[in-house]
This record gives sequence, structure tokens and C-alpha cells, in this order.
Amino acid sequence: MKDTPKRIKRLLREYAGAAHEEELRRALLTLAEAFKRWEHGNLASGDLSEIIHHFHQGPARDLYVRYNTARLELAVAYAITTGILDRQTIPAELLAHLAGPLQFYETRQAAPECGSLPRGSSRPQARIR
Repeated sequence: MKDTPKRIKRLLREYAGAAHEEELRRALLTLAEAFKRWEHGNLASGDLSEIIHHFHQGPARDLYVRYNTARLELAVAYAITTGILDRQTIPAELLAHLAGPLQFYETRQAAPECGSLPRGSSRPQARIR
């Protein structure tokens, strides 16, 4: 973002914040449901604690890593491509600035088997002899 105009930087921060909030809201719905089950006595306190722990180590951490970056272009383009942000609400100047990252994510979304791995997977490591 070195030579990025201030207005674009501001828009990137604004839309990255909105995307983070929306993704976090969606992720917290599962946790909210667990709290309801716990309140009604259908879930033990230890089980709720384990669910909270898994949320903190999984979805919450993933979202923190995605949006706590100096490359907000990638985070915002991802959010637009996956429907977290409505493309129709994004200013044209920001869409123009994000043309490259948007194309990258759209291409990747069209052919998900190219280069993406399920969470927890890893690529085979080369053997060193």
C-alpha cells in the first residue's frame, strides 16, 4: 500500500473491518447456540468450555490472521469473492484497485482443486538425502 492513495487505504480499512465483523458474527452463531444449550442444561460446563477453546484456537484465530495484515487488499478481495461483502456496495474505485486480487480469488474459486488444501492438510515434503 506504499503508493496507494489515502482514500483507497481508508476504504480498505473500512471494508476489511466490515468483513471481519461479518465473518466473526457468522462464526459466533455456533458458539451462541452452544451457550443456549448450556443455559437450558443440555450441555455440560466442561463441554461448553471445550467448544469455546476450539473456537478460540480455530475460527477466531483464522479470522485474526486473515484481517490483521498489512495486505488488506487480499483480505477485502477474498471477502468480496466469497460473498462476505456485497460487491454491489463496494465503490468502483476500490474494485478497480482490487482487480488483480479479485481475479486471483475468482480463478481460485472456479478451480478449487488447484492449489488449495483442506484445513489441517499439508503438502508432501521433499525428502532430503
